[in-house]
Amino acid sequence: MTETGASRKVLLVDDDPVMARLVKKILADNGFVSVAHAPTGREALELLEGVDVVLLDHQLPDTTGLEVLEAIRTRPQPPAVILITAHGNESLAATALRRGADDYLAKDVSLADLLPQVLERVRRTRELRKALVAAERDLVRAERLAAIGEMTVTLHHEINNPLMAAFAHVELLLADPVMGAEARQETLSSVREALHRIRDIMRRIGDLREIRTKSYATGIQMVDLDDVGAASTVRRGQALVLVTDEDLARIVSLLLKHAGFEVVRAGDGADLERRAAAGQARLVVAQGGTDAAGAHPLGGFVPPAGRSYRVVALVSGDGAGAVAAGADHVVVLPFDPGAFTAEVIELTGGL
Repeated sequence: MTETGASRKVLLVDDDPVMARLVKKILADNGFVSVAHAPTGREALELLEGVDVVLLDHQLPDTTGLEVLEAIRTRPQPPAVILITAHGNESLAATALRRGADDYLAKDVSLADLLPQVLERVRRTRELRKALVAAERDLVRAERLAAIGEMTVTLHHEINNPLMAAFAHVELLLADPVMGAEARQETLSSVREALHRIRDIMRRIGDLREIRTKSYATGIQMVDLDDVGAASTVRRGQALVLVTDEDLARIVSLLLKHAGFEVVRAGDGADLERRAAAGQARLVVAQGGTDAAGAHPLGGFVPPAGRSYRVVALVSGDGAGAVAAGADHVVVLPFDPGAFTAEVIELTGGL
């Protein structure tokens, strides 16, 4: 169910009474009936209980918006934060986004039109984050269940034969209490050999760090105990990831690793360009900026001409800016994790 504006509590942090009245009117006109106001950073932190979205001015009487943002981000399950900046201060906005702000707005004539759009975009992004966290849990659980199943098959396959041999020899000893000394010695030696085999198998399982599976003629997947520490059977090369949203970055990295990529996180656009220039990348995944003026569609990354890797842009809009900036493929947020993996594999399949 879509969350309505009436059900969301907004906290406005701004010491300008004129701006506060304007923002409250814009919110009221768009269905937001629960709006609290704090003129200082200290009061804002005292009013956070139950708040869904914080509209945070940067210039406050007692502190700065960035300092309040950092304090908010330390809270458990923090609200979304939209920084309100002076017009043209894109550098401050970029810093805020890196430190965890969900979006930003400029104090200009477009505020009345953009504020409802940004609030809705933040809501959708938060819903995506929840969906991706759930997908991450499901994916990890599925991988664990598959690993448990393969390990169970492996144990049965590898241990069953020596175990049955040991049982058979013990039964012979029990059935023939007057067995000759030579035969008894031979039987006990066979039991010891079978137990040693089981011991060695258990040691190899205990030494596993990376699990590699192998298929048998029956189609059964089992852990390959003879290849401990080997790399994944699927190797798709290096994927560079520039995603500012930490939850989204985790799920993108997990999906790429699951598909066989070696994932490397980049800190910013310049870092991504340096890593891409090293020539090892097969794929670049970059999260585009918001639709606000001045935001870069590939997070500050500029793909060079003649590159050997593919570029995927994660965008919230139509993606036209990302394509114009050099993206080979656009994934609109929110996305389906399964479809994302399939699209990325298809995109890089010809490289």
